[in-house]
Amino acid sequence: MHIDGAGMPDGWQRLWAPHRLEYLRGENRPLEGNDVECPFCRIPTLSDEEGLIVHRGKSAYVVMNLYPYNPGHLLVCAQRHVADLTDLNEEERNEISSLTSHAMKTIRKVSSPAGFNLGMNQGAISGAGVAEHIHQHIVPRWSGDANFMPIIGKTKVLPQLLTLTREEIAAAW
Repeated sequence: MHIDGAGMPDGWQRLWAPHRLEYLRGENRPLEGNDVECPFCRIPTLSDEEGLIVHRGKSAYVVMNLYPYNPGHLLVCAQRHVADLTDLNEEERNEISSLTSHAMKTIRKVSSPAGFNLGMNQGAISGAGVAEHIHQHIVPRWSGDANFMPIIGKTKVLPQLLTLTREEIAAAW
């Protein structure tokens, strides 16, 4: 039995994910008042392993999401620091689309998901964590992956370290 915030027993179990609080507070996110460099501009300056980069293209690159919704959650990021889809030139839009398609094929080879969620959150109001630098989310999905853990416990169980997932996807790329 647990005691709620008011000191009353409530019968709920607690699943703690304290690492998420740092992200919510702005860790690795260039928010107003936060002296953090854009992570999507910094990542390409790192080695593939250190930056969790899966593939480098001419005007875009593919990287593991540091805060994944599911195993294999990738981001396709423009090399150039632009915020909006309409700010990209044709070459950049085409490469982001091509890399997204290739990433889906690669993830299918590596982990056989049943489907994908694809998306770009345009602007902070839409949920973009790094609104100033455009990026495409590629989230593999499996039947039953939205079980009680994320729905009730607000916790994702990721069965593999990001470094190992990156190695598998990069090798299959």
